[in-house]
Amino acid sequence: MSTVVDVDGLVVRYGAATALDGIDLFVDAGELVALIGPNGAGKSTLVNTLAGILAPAAGRCEVRGRLAVVPEGREVFPDLSVDDNLRLGGWRNGRGGRDTSAIYDLLPDLVRVRRQRAGSLSGGQQQMVAVGRALMARPDVLVVDELSLGLAPLVVADLVRHLRELNSERGIAVLLIEQNARLALDLCTRAYVLEAGRVVLHGPSAELAGSEQVAAAYLGGAVT
Repeated sequence: MSTVVDVDGLVVRYGAATALDGIDLFVDAGELVALIGPNGAGKSTLVNTLAGILAPAAGRCEVRGRLAVVPEGREVFPDLSVDDNLRLGGWRNGRGGRDTSAIYDLLPDLVRVRRQRAGSLSGGQQQMVAVGRALMARPDVLVVDELSLGLAPLVVADLVRHLRELNSERGIAVLLIEQNARLALDLCTRAYVLEAGRVVLHGPSAELAGSEQVAAAYLGGAVT
């Protein structure tokens, strides 16, 4: 199995402040991997480093294959139509990247709103647009930053279903960056726990879900 994301001893700084302090992390092709942790732990810093927005101060951050990001807060272009938002995700693929039909096959709920302004949609619909826009890049690995942020549980459940289908049917690896630890551990087979810029726990999701430390900090109580 090939590795699509390989992070080794990664250090990222903002001036004198260290945001990531020597973290190790990997995602293999076709895997579902979670990164959980509180606000300010450095999760979005890792996303921005993987995307090439931030440069490491030390260590290695390597992406093998094509990576696409579903950003925290969706960040759709509110005055453009859903279809135009999707097309922007594929602009680097040339002419073939302009065909949005495959996205509507994957996310059929977007068909009826394809001509609407993205800013007029609900939060869940906007998140679906953000996922579809990322998929227009035809990624090998999809990084999803805070999938559940501000969304109702039923909407999140629908988005999770789509991610499972993308992973199982298309073989797209997913790195889910998420504060909702229960959701992340249920969806993903492996997980990392990031606190204050350091990976403090990692392993199979079932093992982490059974950990007293994770249960107390992220799952609302002790393991029963």
